[in-house]
Amino acid sequence: MNFSRRPSLLVLPLLCFALLRPVAGQQQTAASGDPPSPATSDPAVVPPTPAQLPPGKRVLGVLPNYRTTNLTPDYSPITPKQKITIALKDSFDYPLMGVGAAYAGLYQLEDSHPQFGQGVKGYLRRFGTSYCDQVVGNMMTEGVLPIAFHEDPRYFRLGEGRIRHRVWYALTRIVVTRTDTGAKTFNFAEVVGNGVAAGVGLSYYSDDRDVHDYLQNWGTQLATDAVSQVLKELWPDIKHRYFHHKTTTPADD
Repeated sequence: MNFSRRPSLLVLPLLCFALLRPVAGQQQTAASGDPPSPATSDPAVVPPTPAQLPPGKRVLGVLPNYRTTNLTPDYSPITPKQKITIALKDSFDYPLMGVGAAYAGLYQLEDSHPQFGQGVKGYLRRFGTSYCDQVVGNMMTEGVLPIAFHEDPRYFRLGEGRIRHRVWYALTRIVVTRTDTGAKTFNFAEVVGNGVAAGVGLSYYSDDRDVHDYLQNWGTQLATDAVSQVLKELWPDIKHRYFHHKTTTPADD
């Protein structure tokens, strides 16, 4: 991967932050002692708190989101089989095919990695390598290495608090994770796994085979995962605020 190839991923967290600023303002108003709105004061209507919003299987309806779970006081570990299952779902969920196809088309227009050529053959090479980047990275960071290092590959979503704090929390989960006992530890699986993925990329990106390119690709993998975790943290709030129209009442139970 090349960092310049993912400009849209850098814009999305900023968009999420802008969309959620009204939510943060409402939370601060409520904390200051102002009376609640009629919708929240009605005992028949009990909207879920941000932390209770389900993560969902996909972010923006496209990006796989199988390893996100809400942070709770009681930690429950997952088995090696469950880790591999998460990695497989994140790697082979059908929307990733569309994402890979879209990026391959973009790379074709930019003539990224010109050794691949143009035409159908060049497009298929770009699609294959782009998709391979995702699969190797996911399998290493979510399946193989979490088993080897006894780490939990899941992202534990806060769901509450100031938006800035939640964004910072999401970004730092790249280097902080949980062990299978629930203790915090350095995220070896994420850092080492993306290093392995960047190394594998050297085998098919013949124009990116020096130390500088390797380190850049490694950093790109980490930055991409950090951005995706910000999206995972904020997307349920945005979806609930702007796309949820059904109000829960006793009649719905």
